[in-house]
Amino acid sequence: MACCAIFSCFNSASAQPNTTNKKNKKILFVVTSHDKLGNTGKNTGYSLTEVAGCWNPLFDSGYEIDFVSPQGGKAPLDNYGVDLENADNKKFWNNSIYRARIENTLKPSEVNIEDYLAIYYAGGHGAMWDFADNKELANIASRIYERKGVVSSVCHGAAGLLNITLNNGTFLVKDKKVNSFTNKEENAIHLQDVVPFLLETELVHKGGIFEKSGNWQNHVVTDQRVVTGQNPASAKSVGYAILKLLKTDLE
Repeated sequence: MACCAIFSCFNSASAQPNTTNKKNKKILFVVTSHDKLGNTGKNTGYSLTEVAGCWNPLFDSGYEIDFVSPQGGKAPLDNYGVDLENADNKKFWNNSIYRARIENTLKPSEVNIEDYLAIYYAGGHGAMWDFADNKELANIASRIYERKGVVSSVCHGAAGLLNITLNNGTFLVKDKKVNSFTNKEENAIHLQDVVPFLLETELVHKGGIFEKSGNWQNHVVTDQRVVTGQNPASAKSVGYAILKLLKTDLE
């Protein structure tokens, strides 16, 4: 994957989505606040591809998206693999409303859980440091799920699913088919000894039934209102899978 630098801001272009009954058509995106890639001296953050890929089909279907991060405020962007020639990325980046939202994310304490039909954990390596142990975010996701909502993630965003527990005391992922960035993919980019844990290993440890495809292949799993995607190439498919689960509520 090629690294691209962002040389200038794009002009705002896209209008807000159709917000008819918007309170009943809101989805919460979780992005990382962590910007250091372990002890490598390199920066990290959220993946633009994983935000924009999932955002586009939801936005086009009339959903309103809010952003939350562990610390709130401006979410750091992981420049690794940023591609502003990608249509989804460019559309998101050009949208002044949503650029402002991801640069002014909510704190978990500011989230009104009852507003949301689904929650989506976007990846980027930063998520490996501040998603798994965030109890506030885990509680938000658990309550959305218990209210018959959708919990979803892509790539390293699945770190946010690890410690979500349900009212019966079991882990959300237990006995469910799930996936995430795989151990093999982590090894392929030589970060297996940099990340604090291997996500595939931990999902299995929590009782998840891990499914995967080859490196960088689009792979999405849906099981009991839990949607997980393997890598950046899976983000848009996760968005469509969320839409499929919510379709009945729109009719």
